[in-house]
Amino acid sequence: MKQVYDAVIIGAGVVGSAVARELARFHLKIGVLEKELDVGCETSSRNTGVLHAGFTYKTGSLKAQCSVEGNAEFDKVAEELDIPFKRTGKVVVGFDEKDRQSLIKYKAIGDANGVPGLTMIDKQRLEELDSSAGGEFAMYAPSSAILNPFIYTIALAENARQNGVDFYFDQEVIGIQRINDLYEITTRHGVYQTRWVVNCAGLNAARISTLLGIDGYTIAGFKGEYFVLDKRVGKYLNMPVYPAPGPTGGFATHATPTVDGNVLVGPSSELVEDFADYGATPAVMENLIADGAKMFKHMKREHFIRNFSGIRPKLINKETRQVLDFVVEARAEAPNTINLVGIESPGLTCALPLARRAVALMREQEALTPNESFNPRRKGILCFAGQSREVQKELIAQDPNYGEIICRCETVTKAEILAAVHNCLGVETVLGIKNRTRATMGRCQGGYCETRIAEIIQEELQKKATGVIYGRPGSTMFTGRVRV
Repeated sequence: MKQVYDAVIIGAGVVGSAVARELARFHLKIGVLEKELDVGCETSSRNTGVLHAGFTYKTGSLKAQCSVEGNAEFDKVAEELDIPFKRTGKVVVGFDEKDRQSLIKYKAIGDANGVPGLTMIDKQRLEELDSSAGGEFAMYAPSSAILNPFIYTIALAENARQNGVDFYFDQEVIGIQRINDLYEITTRHGVYQTRWVVNCAGLNAARISTLLGIDGYTIAGFKGEYFVLDKRVGKYLNMPVYPAPGPTGGFATHATPTVDGNVLVGPSSELVEDFADYGATPAVMENLIADGAKMFKHMKREHFIRNFSGIRPKLINKETRQVLDFVVEARAEAPNTINLVGIESPGLTCALPLARRAVALMREQEALTPNESFNPRRKGILCFAGQSREVQKELIAQDPNYGEIICRCETVTKAEILAAVHNCLGVETVLGIKNRTRATMGRCQGGYCETRIAEIIQEELQKKATGVIYGRPGSTMFTGRVRV
């Protein structure tokens, strides 16, 4: 007999994980289906990690409303979920009169959207805020912030799991049919029954929407490539530095500090048909170097430690190719479904506001009983490197595994790796450990620690070497052992 859920969420990105957490506030049996082997493996983690203020989005749009709402509440959210987060502010810089008029335009939009504290500043004030920023003048947005997108998505999912939500990985949805008031969802590895379906499939949202019986959506994939710069230059960048927006509101290459001390330069923006095309493009990367140098004065090749890319799922009008607003809907032709389509940037900022709107649509059709035992708090893995010497000594005394450094570049201890291996979501990949601890993210990019992490996975989870997976389905790391 198949297990029947009250609600199944398709997609465990930041929005799907946020919906899972918000639904867990009610007495419901909830499942989440994800085609990857962990949460947040695509758009939700392949981005700049900026908490947007909301000044480039059309007044009254969901993007504008949810950005301002999500930004304003994030101090509380970060405290509840124990995630790294900094209110750095952001400068959007200009070089000529055309840029100045653009900034004046978007300041007016931001003011209308309720973005607090937007100010036009001159070069002297820009130098005071961040001497590494390019530009002759700027708009300063003090409410903008930076966060770790991996940890945020993981925290939402872990908190949902701690409140009873079931997560199923490697479960790509290939069929949906409605039988006797229940949806039967077929994946490549199983069948799940549910009264409600919530589509949070990101890049695949239009395909899932069609499977639900809601046609007409077109998702265009816009690929953005990035450089990651070494922590040695992180000290030079105080806040995100963006160029003045173009006529349609989009940004070109920008420079952004991370909460962990690196600098990201990017993204580019190229239309792609293959939603799994995460490769690097030499010509694009060369352009990033030239454009990035305009934003950040310390943009040098010697500081590059890696590159990556992400794909933004833009919902577009098929005829005009105009980029459309977020869609959060309940449609009569698909009873008991909530459909979220076109959730791209600023989706990270908007995740919880969008989740609340999705739950509100469900509550319009069904009375939901609050779960009095819901606990909104989640504790993350303690970062050994971020502790004082005294605390580090105490930790080692309590647990000798804190005295064994597995990742030298990021000073990640065996105790942290073990905590990540035994995460409550059941994720067993090397990438899953990386995203939870920052191990392999340093200058050597795993040259020292990656095999040590793989060995710990084998020992703790009783796996053979051939069973260790890097990140995606099929990404086996080893064919066997060469030495016994």
